[in-house]
Amino acid sequence: MRMRISDCTGVILAGGLNSRMNGTNKALLDVGGVSVIQRTMSLFDEMFGKVLVVSNTPQDLLELDVKIVSDIFPERCSLAGIHSALFHADTPWIFVAPCDNPFLSREMVELVLSHRTEGATIVVPETEKGLEPLCAAYSRENLKLAETRLAEGRYKIQSLFRNKRTRKVPEANIRRIDPDLRTFFNINTPEDYQWALAMLAQDGVV
Repeated sequence: MRMRISDCTGVILAGGLNSRMNGTNKALLDVGGVSVIQRTMSLFDEMFGKVLVVSNTPQDLLELDVKIVSDIFPERCSLAGIHSALFHADTPWIFVAPCDNPFLSREMVELVLSHRTEGATIVVPETEKGLEPLCAAYSRENLKLAETRLAEGRYKIQSLFRNKRTRKVPEANIRRIDPDLRTFFNINTPEDYQWALAMLAQDGVV
């Protein structure tokens, strides 16, 4: 059994409005007999000593055996979720993932974390479509900056990124592990859900 990563907390952001899923909570969609969020939780339980879920509707997730925290700032945005995770984490780093992605792998998490270098406070994958801030690692050194950005009304995660402090994972490295870049696919619509199930069935998961 591989050792857990002790200096990083696995964080799942579950604060979306589910507006394109007709009100269905995306985190609880069934994939291979478990919910999407449980799938990511199982991965994080194996990899990290500590796991957090950030949700503004914790009552929907009470069956999960995990610590659930809510946003401190009232703005419904991913940056508020990251801020809350940085506030509640007691490890130097957090690794952030969304609740609606069934394709995240241990290899991808390890790839991102392997790019941490001295002086870097964020490690984020980059593809031809841009940066992927919801499959990224954030140092707790970003806590104060995240608080400042939210107070200023700057709600994009990218407002945290600073050239000398942000390390990017190149697409070529990512494609060695995930040739089709499925890692960054999110279930936003019923059609997305059916596509994800088809891909998982193709992989022998469902």
